[in-house]
Amino acid sequence: MKEKDIYKPHLMTVDYIKQETPDVKTFRFIFQDTEAGQKFSFSAGQFLILSVFGVGEAVFTFANSPTRKGYIECSIKKVGKVSEAIHDIEIGDTVGLRGPYGNCFPVDKLKGKKLLFIGGGIGLAALKSLLEYSIDMKQDFKSRFLLYGARSPQDLCYKESLPVWQKEGEMDVFLTVDKGDNEWKQKVGLIPTVLKELNPTPLDTIAITCGPPVMIKFTVVALKDLGFSDDDIVTTLELKMKCGLGKCGRCNIGSIYVCKDGPVFTYKQMLALPDEY
Repeated sequence: MKEKDIYKPHLMTVDYIKQETPDVKTFRFIFQDTEAGQKFSFSAGQFLILSVFGVGEAVFTFANSPTRKGYIECSIKKVGKVSEAIHDIEIGDTVGLRGPYGNCFPVDKLKGKKLLFIGGGIGLAALKSLLEYSIDMKQDFKSRFLLYGARSPQDLCYKESLPVWQKEGEMDVFLTVDKGDNEWKQKVGLIPTVLKELNPTPLDTIAITCGPPVMIKFTVVALKDLGFSDDDIVTTLELKMKCGLGKCGRCNIGSIYVCKDGPVFTYKQMLALPDEY
């Protein structure tokens, strides 16, 4: 890609919107340039930058598998000016898309392994691309296991997809919330605590986790207690990224830039990062 083109966004039409939680929506975008859409490719774990013209742009993760062609999907939590503007767009509106950027999940390393997905809140969006990829390419993996948690039942994303993943993906799905309600029949408790209760084996298993930083921190502790090695714990760090090109310096940590050297890291790689993250 020419230097002058890396800042030029694809024009995308909003094709589908789904309200996931009170403050999270899933958007599906299609390319206005059909030829560009056919050429576009990405890998699970990479990220993109969405532009709302006249407002600004922000970094988001791909939420659909690269095996599912013809559209790009993002699940976006309303937390700032750009995300609030995105929540206000409607079907048929135009946005800009730049990318893909960053590295991806180590799919070759994952092949032939058991996959343990651990997601917290909107963090499941960053895992969804790989999760759906593993379902579509399930012959490449031994098994799939998902532990997903949120503050309350109302804060769980992908409520309609969860039973589909369990059925079509032949995947065990466990849900937990910090606080249930009268209708909640599944687990109640923090993700690291429930993870240790479930006691998954580290044998031939790779753990992939994403969620709030404090969740990741204590989930890693739980995984280590269960016997997972530093190299078999994978996470994606998306906070602080802005330009996607290592130009603005916002995501600089020591000698690395999250947007260029990440956002996917093993825990072994994270141990080499300064404590500031």
